[in-house]
Amino acid sequence: MVKVSSWGRLDSHEHDLVPLADRDQAVRAVAGGRGLPQGNARSYGDVCLNPDGRLWRMTGLDRFIAFDPGTGRLRCEAGVLLRDIQRMSIVHGWLLPVTPGTQMITVGGAIANDVHGKNHHVLGSFGDHVLQLRLARTDGRVIDCGPDLEAGWFAATVGGMGLTGVIVEAELQLRRVAGPWLVTDTVPYRNLDEFFQLADTSEAGWEQTVSWVDCLSGIGRGLFFRANLAAIPDRGAESGRKPKRVPFVPPVSLVNGLSLRAFNETYFRANTLKAGYAVAHFEKYTYPLDNLHDWNRMYGPRGFYQYQSVVPRAAGQAAIQAMLAAIKASGQGSFLAVLKTFGDRTSRGMMSFPRPGVTLALDFPNRGAQTAALFERLDAIVRDAGGRIYAAKDARMPRDLFESGYPRLAEFLQYRDPGISSAMSRRLIGS
Repeated sequence: MVKVSSWGRLDSHEHDLVPLADRDQAVRAVAGGRGLPQGNARSYGDVCLNPDGRLWRMTGLDRFIAFDPGTGRLRCEAGVLLRDIQRMSIVHGWLLPVTPGTQMITVGGAIANDVHGKNHHVLGSFGDHVLQLRLARTDGRVIDCGPDLEAGWFAATVGGMGLTGVIVEAELQLRRVAGPWLVTDTVPYRNLDEFFQLADTSEAGWEQTVSWVDCLSGIGRGLFFRANLAAIPDRGAESGRKPKRVPFVPPVSLVNGLSLRAFNETYFRANTLKAGYAVAHFEKYTYPLDNLHDWNRMYGPRGFYQYQSVVPRAAGQAAIQAMLAAIKASGQGSFLAVLKTFGDRTSRGMMSFPRPGVTLALDFPNRGAQTAALFERLDAIVRDAGGRIYAAKDARMPRDLFESGYPRLAEFLQYRDPGISSAMSRRLIGS
């Protein structure tokens, strides 16, 4: 047994860690067993943990099976990192259509959490680009499914939190690109009115839209970032970055009221001065924290939560304003505060998080009861607005909010693998 924690480092638990090395071994190991598949453990909360139980570690299934540079169709094992797909495929003029803010997650994890990115209003979520996947069940069955093949199994597995079986391989449709460069534009905004105006006017002409919001300003000021891939002559060395690392866990969180106010003020002013158009490499622009290894250590020994919600657009501005006011009143928050609108699209997964509306994501250092009290206030706002919390990042949402936020839960449970369980499933589903 070894101690394993998730990316939020809130705690660690003993696990029977079983590394899997290939697809055949994975099918044999899962058949008749009980456990939980785990990718690269980048989920913030407890969706990737199975305390006192077995974890099937999937990162050894890291092989490309087939790639057609003419069509952009890729078959690969479930433990392949998105970073490795991007770096292989860009040479041939292809990229993944949808990625989150890190490339350091596995294909299986991206499907199980139906991750989204800055271009949801154009390309949806990760599951929209999965052509087929292979699922190994603990009863020994192997199920191939896709949007038009065993569609129920596919819809349950996309966003299914790893609870329908172990994804051992997948076929993905990549998207053609002219190169690795983006034309970007940074626009400061003074309040939420301006944010929503920018979101509405940018979605038609910009593929990537996202914003940083100053969670302590109380008025919702921030920086709106928008970008498009573009055909730009290679700029060579500009894509290179020297990685840095947070070398140790500090005795207390480096994110506190004093450092946060100073950072937010400096960040807003510095980027306001740099506002306007620029050219950036997709890795540098899209995954800035991937170059700061072990950045989760900066929150100290008690770790941190990420709270990401989505609320319907009609109630969105009032709900976001209320959440920002609650956060400011609490004196808590983080410089990692992301505000974005989702497109008017229906996700393929029964339990997928993205839905039409506006999403707010923030990191919070773990301050025990003080942080829990803030989350209760935020939960009430999300509940009243008819919203939901992102399970892939959660470690504490109440069961009633989970059930109201995911109305297809009963349908999903028909596809649940009874041999697979996580700390989250026991907390929110009861087993």
